[in-house]
Amino acid sequence: MVLLHMKRSDLDQFLFETTIASTVDETTRQLAEVHNLRHRIERLKAEGEELAKYGPAKRPDQQGIDQYQETPVEKGPHYTMDPTGRRTGNACDPEVAKVLVRTLEEAVAVAHKDQVVKKVPLTVRALQEAVDNIRGAVMICYPMGLPEWDLVRQAIEDKEDLAGTSYAADDLPADIATLWFAGKQMLPDKKLSDYLGRHEKTKAVVKLQKKGQSAPAREPVVDQDTQKAMMAWYYKKQEEQKKLTEDDDDSFANSSWANPNSLKAHFAGVQAVRLPK
Repeated sequence: MVLLHMKRSDLDQFLFETTIASTVDETTRQLAEVHNLRHRIERLKAEGEELAKYGPAKRPDQQGIDQYQETPVEKGPHYTMDPTGRRTGNACDPEVAKVLVRTLEEAVAVAHKDQVVKKVPLTVRALQEAVDNIRGAVMICYPMGLPEWDLVRQAIEDKEDLAGTSYAADDLPADIATLWFAGKQMLPDKKLSDYLGRHEKTKAVVKLQKKGQSAPAREPVVDQDTQKAMMAWYYKKQEEQKKLTEDDDDSFANSSWANPNSLKAHFAGVQAVRLPK
C-alpha cells in the first residue's frame, strides 16, 4: 500500500493508505472526505461540549443572555445559564453529559494529528464511526432530539452552513479539491504511479488545495525537530569557540615552568635574581 502523508500545516495533517494504481481524481476525493470529516469532528467537539453544559440551542431570533430576556426562560432541573446566550441552559443530567464529553474526546483522538506520529492511517469508515458514536451519545442525553438549528445536529447530519463563520476555511469540497506533490499539481486523469513510481511501499507528502489557488508552500528540507537539534548544536559550538577565544592568554609564558632554560639554570645553580624592594 502507498502511504500518503496529507499535510496542509503542522496542525492539519494525517496519513492515508491507497494503492499505486488509484487515479489522482479518486485519491483526491478520498483525501478531501477524510479532511472534511476530521474538521467536522473538531467542530462537533467544540459545540458538543457547549451542548453538554448548556443544553440545546435557542432559536436564532431568540438568542440572548437569559437575565436580559423579556420573556422569562423556562428552567429545567439542571439549568445552567449560557453566558453567550446561544443555548437554553437546560442541560441534561450531569452524569449522562459525562458520556457525551467522553465520546467527543474519543472521536477527536481518532482524528487527531498525533496519529501521524503513531503511524496510524485514517479511513473514512473509522471517522464516520466516530461521528455515529457522537450521534448515539447525543440521543442518550437528549432523547427528544435537538432542534434543526442546533449546530451539533447540523454537524452530525452533515448539513452545516459554514459560510461567514470562522469554520468556513475548514471545508474542502471534493469537486474543487486539487492534489499536489513535490510542488506540482497532480492531474486528475493520471494515476498515482505516474508521479510516485510503481513501488507499492512508497511514502509521499501530498497537499490539498482548492482549485485556482496558488501552489502550496514546499516542505522544509529538514523537519522542525531536526532544525532545533541543529540550532542547539551550532549554539553549543559557538559557546565553545567563545570560551577558547577568552582563554587565548599567553601570560603563562612568564612562568618558571614555561622557561625553556629552566633545567639548564637549575643544574648550573643559577636561580632567579630578585632585587630587594
